[in-house]
Amino acid sequence: MKPTKYAMMRFATTLFVVCVSVSCQDFLDKPPQGSLTQTAFPVTAADALLATNAVYNTLRDPNFNSGLFPILDIMSDDANKGSNPDDQAATIGPFDRFEHIKTEGTLLRWWNTLYKAVRRANVVIEKVPLINMNETLRNRYVGEARFLRAFFYFDLVRAWGGVPKLTSVEPVTLPRSTPDEIYDLIIEDLEYAITVLPEKSAYSAADRGRATKGAARALLAKVHLFRGNFAEAASYALEVINSGEYSLEPVFADANSVNGEHGVESVFEVSSFGAEGLENGGNQYGNVQGVRGTPNRGWGFNRPTKNLRDDFEPGDPRLDATVIFLGETLDDVFIQGDGATPDVTTDSHGQEEIECYNQKVWTPGNTVPPSFGHNRRFIRYADVLLMAAEALNEINNPAQALVYLNQVRARARQGNVTILPDITETDKNALRDVILHERRVELALEGHRFWDLVRTGRAASVLGPLGFVPGKHELLPIPQTEIDLTQGLLTQNPGW
Repeated sequence: MKPTKYAMMRFATTLFVVCVSVSCQDFLDKPPQGSLTQTAFPVTAADALLATNAVYNTLRDPNFNSGLFPILDIMSDDANKGSNPDDQAATIGPFDRFEHIKTEGTLLRWWNTLYKAVRRANVVIEKVPLINMNETLRNRYVGEARFLRAFFYFDLVRAWGGVPKLTSVEPVTLPRSTPDEIYDLIIEDLEYAITVLPEKSAYSAADRGRATKGAARALLAKVHLFRGNFAEAASYALEVINSGEYSLEPVFADANSVNGEHGVESVFEVSSFGAEGLENGGNQYGNVQGVRGTPNRGWGFNRPTKNLRDDFEPGDPRLDATVIFLGETLDDVFIQGDGATPDVTTDSHGQEEIECYNQKVWTPGNTVPPSFGHNRRFIRYADVLLMAAEALNEINNPAQALVYLNQVRARARQGNVTILPDITETDKNALRDVILHERRVELALEGHRFWDLVRTGRAASVLGPLGFVPGKHELLPIPQTEIDLTQGLLTQNPGW
C-alpha cells in the first residue's frame, strides 16, 4: 500500500522543521552554531524521532544527488550531459569528457552534503541511546541512523576512496582514513542495522521509506560485491530473496514510476512530494532530468546515448520505458521537446546525439512542480537479483545464477515469448559479460553503470575512448576547498 499524499507531506514537513531546528554545518568548515545538537537536543522520545527524520531529509537535498547533477551517469557510457548545448557546458560538460577539475563546485556540494548527512546520523547514534524511551523504538532509530550513515559513507568511499571517518558529533578536523577503515565502519553499521531493523512489511504505510532489514542486507550485498567478496555478497543477496518481502513489478516501467512507489520491488527509496523546494517535500532529482521545453518539466540533463539505446536487444520493452523520445505521448502529454536543443547533433565524442530524456524520472503532468515528486529508487529488487546472479557465478554456481538472471529477463519480456529468451550460458567468463550487460539495460540511468565499470575493471576499456584515464578517473578529486581548509591535512587523490 502506498502512503497517502497527506502522509508523505506530513513526513516531509516534519523533516523540514527539524532541519531548521538542528541544522548542521558543512564538515571541516565551521563549528556547529548553538547548542541544540550538543546538549539540549535530542532529549525526549519526540526529539529522537525528529533527529532521525532529519537524517532522511538529506536524501531529498538537491546536492545529495551527486551535487545536483547526475554526473555518475554522465561519466558513464549511458548518458551525455543533455539539456541544450550551452546550459552548464563549462561546469557539467567536462564530466562528459573526463575533463572535470578539483575546484568544480558540484563535487564540493556533494562532499559537503554527504558529510552533513553523516553528522546528522551521528547525532542520533550518539545521543538517542541516552534518552529514556521505548527500548525497541530507540534501537530502531539508532539502526536507521547507522544504516543511513553506512549508505552515505558508501557513496563517499566509492567516489573518493579513503576519506575522513567522522563518528562523533563533536567538531574535529581529521585526516583521511584508509578505504578499508571506511568499509569496516560501513559493514559494522549494516550488520548492527540488520539486528534491530524490522522487515518492510512491519512498517505502516505512513512509515514506508524507512530503512529495513532487507535494505540493510541488500546494501551489504552491494558493498561486498564492490569489494569482490562474492561469497558474502551472494549470502546477503539470497537473504533478501528468501525473505519473501520483495518481488518484481509485473510491468517494468512501474519499477520506477508513480505506480510502483514503495511497491513490491522497492527495497529502498525516498518519498517526495510534487512541489518545488525541499521545504515543501520536493526532490529536484527528477526535475534536473525532466523534459525541457514542451512540456516544461525540467532541465533536460542526463540524455541517453546512442550507445545505450543500441545495447538493448531487439524488441526489449525496457528501451521505451527507459527513454522518452520526441513525438511520444505519455499520460496524455505530448512530448515536443526544446526548441533551443537540436533534434539531432553530434556529441563531444563524435557520436550521433538526439534529443531524448530519461523516462525513469517521469511523473504525470505538464508543468514543473510534479517533476519534484519522483521517488528515487536507490535499491530495487531487480538489482538484488542481478547481484545474486553475479556473485553466484563468481563462486562457480552458474546454474543458480541463471535462475535469478532469467527472472529479470522474464519480467522484462512481459509475456512475449518471441523476445529476450532465457540465458543458458554457463561459461563463467561469458556469463559474467551477460550479467553485466543485463545490469546495464535493466538499471540504465539509475546511477549504477559508472561504478559497475570501475569495480569490474572495465572502465578503462569502455570509457577510455570517452577520456577516462586509468589510475586517475576511478576516483573523483578531493574538493580543493576541503584540502585548503585543513591546511593540507587532507591529501589529494592520485593524478589530481
